[in-house]
Amino acid sequence: MDRSAADMSDVEARSLGRMLCEGLAQLNAVQAARCLVAVASLLLVLVTLDPFPDLRNADVTTIGGGRMALAYLSWGLLAAVAVLFVATTDGPALKSLVTPLHLCLVGWLLINIVLSESRGVSIQRFALLASVTSLAILLPLLPPTQRSFNLCLGAAALVLLALCYLGVLLAPQYSIHSALDIAEPQLAGDWRGSFGHKNVASPVMTILVYVGIYLCAVGSFVMGPAIAALAGIFLIFTGGKTSSVLCLAIYALASLAYLTPGLWLKRIICFVPLLVMNLLTVGSVMSPALGALTRLLPLDPTFTGRSAIWEFALAAVAEKPIIGHGYAAFWDDVTARQTAQGAEWATSAAHSHNSYLDLAVTIGLPGLLLVILVFVLAPLGNFQSAQAHSRSGALAKLFLTVWLFGLYYGATETFLLERQNPIWFMFVLAVAGLHFLARFQCVAQTEPAP
Repeated sequence: MDRSAADMSDVEARSLGRMLCEGLAQLNAVQAARCLVAVASLLLVLVTLDPFPDLRNADVTTIGGGRMALAYLSWGLLAAVAVLFVATTDGPALKSLVTPLHLCLVGWLLINIVLSESRGVSIQRFALLASVTSLAILLPLLPPTQRSFNLCLGAAALVLLALCYLGVLLAPQYSIHSALDIAEPQLAGDWRGSFGHKNVASPVMTILVYVGIYLCAVGSFVMGPAIAALAGIFLIFTGGKTSSVLCLAIYALASLAYLTPGLWLKRIICFVPLLVMNLLTVGSVMSPALGALTRLLPLDPTFTGRSAIWEFALAAVAEKPIIGHGYAAFWDDVTARQTAQGAEWATSAAHSHNSYLDLAVTIGLPGLLLVILVFVLAPLGNFQSAQAHSRSGALAKLFLTVWLFGLYYGATETFLLERQNPIWFMFVLAVAGLHFLARFQCVAQTEPAP
């Protein structure tokens, strides 16, 4: 890098830091505290309390599990603080969350936990889910203005990206998959940053690309391009094929839905490809005709043999189609199950590699239906309402894009209702954002965009 380029980079870095400091300085103490809780929540889910795990250590899972008490305490404390802040100023927004559909979903989850095969495990993990999900729902309400929300998103994204790149440069053994990894040494060379796996890093980077594009759209000509470019480059080096393909495809799909006026046309654009994707994956093991069709395709929609996992999961659904096996209580020890006979390879999987199928296994078909109503169908209607009232178009598009990415990513990986999973957190944040934008107007930006 020549001297002029270095000087320019230094100036931009100083201006970015000054912008963040000035943004907080213009808020009163309570507003600044709300922003800090929002940033802390984003960093807790994105960076976690255990960044850069050493995958060469056979005890890495045990080491991470030993810190779960601190994770529960941290999430619970942040959620309690967020509730206190929001309850004092955003009562109508909180009341809008109390709907018959939302109450039915929570009620069904409680029934499912009571009847779970491993009630203690389900209760413990549901407690963490409740804290994480509550924080994600409340996060759009914490920053007092859209500008401060943008600063919180941008600051958290830059901190994460800085950590990931520093890890790659200074400690590659902790941030790049290695042939010495105990599990999946075949991933050697794929970047994972501060995350424990490239399959977590790649979708997070995809979402950060969308955040960068959004910040560009609202006039952030330093932070926005920096986040989009850094996240995009990192995404490529993760080797995450699914996220890389979905990144631009979902943005194009969301842009098309954004430009389409009618709700039914939006539904066709958003849901028909998703339905086809699920039919070509899980559907291929349910229907011989679909299976024969997928074998004619030039690519492998089973993602290298996941059909065995899907068959095993479908057999588990058939065992308890209504109540399910219990929230987050199925995949811990499946080798002794009747359904495992003849499917020994599939029992080594940690989940079904399909969010919708996994929910059918754990919380039953009624639970899956309620999740689809709340998290799949309702958000698009909320986006249509927000768009009809001309409420924060760029922000609504960001939420739409993140939500849509989650729906399609869920057809290949499991993240729905998965406790502190960063994809679940950002997905819920987007769904909640669309819910609030459909009913309330953002506080106007009274200052220039960052």
